Amino acid sequence: MKFIDEAKIYIKSGDGGQGCVSFRREKFVPRGGPNGGDGGKGGDVIAVASRSHGTLLDMKFNQHHVAKRGGQGEGSNKTGRSSSDLEVVVPVGTVIRDMETGELLADMIEDGQRVIIAKGGIGGRGNARFKTSTNRAPRHAQEGLPGEEKTVSLELKLIADVGTVGFPNVGKSTLISSVSAARPRIADYPFTTLKPNLGVVNVGDYNTFVIADIPGLIEGAHMGTGLGIKFLRHIERTSILLHLIDISKDPFTGAWDDFETINNELSSFSSTVRAKPQIVVISKIDLTATKERLKEQVDIFGEKGIRVFPISAVTGEGIKELIKEIVKKLAPIQVV
Repeated sequence: MKFIDEAKIYIKSGDGGQGCVSFRREKFVPRGGPNGGDGGKGGDVIAVASRSHGTLLDMKFNQHHVAKRGGQGEGSNKTGRSSSDLEVVVPVGTVIRDMETGELLADMIEDGQRVIIAKGGIGGRGNARFKTSTNRAPRHAQEGLPGEEKTVSLELKLIADVGTVGFPNVGKSTLISSVSAARPRIADYPFTTLKPNLGVVNVGDYNTFVIADIPGLIEGAHMGTGLGIKFLRHIERTSILLHLIDISKDPFTGAWDDFETINNELSSFSSTVRAKPQIVVISKIDLTATKERLKEQVDIFGEKGIRVFPISAVTGEGIKELIKEIVKKLAPIQVV
């Protein structure tokens, strides 16, 4: 299924039903008076978050969502039928904004969460409502109020505890496939990952955390180079970042240079994302080139007060230590 994380839809809640003009007509009651009922309420448009939906693909092919109007009032003081609400089901993590005003309408972060994003119009009052001591036979009623009408943007931000960042082909997908049941696409060419992937990591005692595999960045991503920063919205909700670095590549400019380049791109995207706690990981330590350069590169980070976790997602070396560090950093955040 194609991964779609942005969409634009038109929504309109139901108009209120029209009030009724009616008079009581009954044998032996020559002046029964007005008895026109009120119109019914129009249906609301309600956003519903669901974990069974993984993308906004449905919204791409169904862009118009219009609720039904309320029923018209009737005689004998009968109120018109209120229309049923219209539900728009979106994935958990969807942010809904009014495209005209930029107003945040809903942030759907919990499964089953329901938010009214367009309120239905109130039904008009029937002529029975307008009877007074001086106007005992009103011959007018109200139209129902119109429903709200707007175009909204939907933006999906995956909800994960840990997000991976780094250049293409540093081993992010291999890592997530080794610690979870996720099976992202893995190959030896750049930009193998073209969409974010989520994996659930079990850490014993029924504890788990969710890790997000984000497509790789390159220098100039904030200006649209490569895949740009399109997918970085998916790590805005994460608690910590895994910063993976590959020192086996040639030509090799240094792990610190790679580290700073990626962080500059994160800063250009969002200061909030850049400020997230990071765990620095040097991957592919099973390769000869990595083994030869590892100590020198780890020492450079050590001089700057940064601990590095060398791992091999292929052999499993260093994975347990990395998982322990992730759990350690997540623990105080999850308690809060």
